[in-house]
Amino acid sequence: MSLSVAHATSPAPPPLPGRRLLVRPARCAGFVGPAVESAAPGARAATVSSSRAGDSLAICRVLNGMWQTSGGWGRIDRADAVDAMLAYADAGLSTFDMADHYGPAEDLYGMFINRVRRERPPEMLEEIKGLTKWVPPPVKMTRSYVEDNINKSRKRMDVAALDMVQFHWWDYSNPGYLDALKHMTDLKEEGKIKTVALTNFDTERLQIILENGIPIVSNQVQHSIVDMRPQKKMAELCQLTGVKLITYGTVMGGLLSEKFLDTNVSIPFAGPPLNTPSLQKYKRVTISYPFG
Repeated sequence: MSLSVAHATSPAPPPLPGRRLLVRPARCAGFVGPAVESAAPGARAATVSSSRAGDSLAICRVLNGMWQTSGGWGRIDRADAVDAMLAYADAGLSTFDMADHYGPAEDLYGMFINRVRRERPPEMLEEIKGLTKWVPPPVKMTRSYVEDNINKSRKRMDVAALDMVQFHWWDYSNPGYLDALKHMTDLKEEGKIKTVALTNFDTERLQIILENGIPIVSNQVQHSIVDMRPQKKMAELCQLTGVKLITYGTVMGGLLSEKFLDTNVSIPFAGPPLNTPSLQKYKRVTISYPFG
C-alpha cells in the first residue's frame, strides 16, 4: 500500500519543576535523492517523490500537525508554541504540517526556523521540513494570483522555497484547479516550491491531474480504522502512479484513545467532553463513516 504518514497532534509535555526533561531522539533524516521512493519498513523517515519530475522530499513518518493553532483550541502564546516546536525537533520529530488558513501557523514556523538557524547546528536545519497547504477560493487562477499567494507563504515561513505545498480545491465543477496546479508546477521549476502535493482530493480528480502531467508527490487524506475510504479506490491509483498518501485523523483527535474507551459519543454528556474542533469533527466521522 502507499506510504502513510500520520500526524502527531499532542502538545509537547512541559518539564516537571526542578527536573530535567529527558527526550529520547527519534531522528527522521537519512533518505535523500529522487531514486528513493519510500523508507524501509519500521524506519523513522520516509520519502515522498515524483518519478515524473524527479522531485523528492524526505520527511518524518509522524508529522507535527499545526491545526491546533487555528483558534478553536484557545489563545496561542507564540513564544510557548515555538518552544514546543523546538522540543519536537530536538526529539527528532522534525516535519511540521500547516496551512495558510491555520491562524498564525506559517508565522510560527518562520519564528521557529529562525530559532533553528541561530541556535542549532546546520545539519539539524537540513532535517527540518515545513509542509503547508494552499486553499484558495475557486476564482480564476491566473499566474499572478497563484504566485502572490505562494509568495505570502514564503514570506510568512521565511524560506526561499516552500518544502511542500498541498493544494485543495472546493468546487470540482470549476476546472480552475488544473490552472492553479500548472502555475504551481511552473513556480516549482523556478525554485519557489520544492514539491507539489494535494490535500483532500478524490480519486477521480487525482487521476485527471496526473493525466495533465502535473508531478504530484502526495495527497493528504483522512484515514483511520473508522474511516477507511482511501483504501477503496485511492490506494490502488497511488500504487499504480507512485503518489504517496499522507494521512490525518489517524487517532481521530484523541477519540481513539483509552480516555474514550466504552464511551458512546452519540449520547450527550455520556463521557469526557468533546471540547475541541477535532473531537467534534471526528465524532461526526464515527456517525458518517463507521468502519469505512
